[in-house]
Amino acid sequence: METFLFSLGAIAFAEIGDKTQLLAIVLAARFRKPLPVILGILAATLTNHSLAALFGSLASDWLSADVLRWVLVGSFVAMGVWALLPDKLDAEPRMFARFGAFGATVVSFFLIEMGDKTQIATIALAARYHSVVLVTAGTTLGMMAADVPAVYLGDVAASKLPLKLMRLIAALIFFALATAAVFII
Repeated sequence: METFLFSLGAIAFAEIGDKTQLLAIVLAARFRKPLPVILGILAATLTNHSLAALFGSLASDWLSADVLRWVLVGSFVAMGVWALLPDKLDAEPRMFARFGAFGATVVSFFLIEMGDKTQIATIALAARYHSVVLVTAGTTLGMMAADVPAVYLGDVAASKLPLKLMRLIAALIFFALATAAVFII
C-alpha cells in the first residue's frame, strides 16, 4: 500500500502546472467533451507509465539498493527544481480534426509525457519499489487526480489558479520527499 500511495502522491503533486495538465486544459477547451478527453488521458497514461515502470523495475535488477535510494533522492530533488520552472505548450496540438477528442488526447498525451518529470518519477519509483503494477496504478491515479479537474475546469483553471504558488508548493513537497528518502527509505 505504501508503494501505491507514495506513487500516487508524488505524481499528483508533480503534475500540478505541468505541460500535460496544460494539455488537458487545451484539449478540454477545444473539444468540450470531457469524457473522451479523460478516457484518452487514462489510456495514454496507463500505456506510458506501464512502460516506464517496467523499465524502472528492470533497471533495479542491475543497481544496488543504495544506488537506487540515491537515484530516487536525486530524482525528487530534480523534480522539485523542475516544479519551480513553469511549463508551457509551444503550440496547440494539431491532431484534432483527424483523430477526434479521444484519439487526439491519447496520441498527444503519450507523446508529451515522453521524458516528462512524471515519467522519470515513475521509472525511479518502480526501480525503488520493484512493483510495476502498484507503481503504475499509483502514478496513473496521481495523473488522473491532477488532470481530471483540469479537464472540467478548462480555461477557468488556467486563468484563476495561481500556478506559480502551486509549483512552489509542489517543489517543497518534492524536497521533503527527497529528505525523507535519505533518512527513511
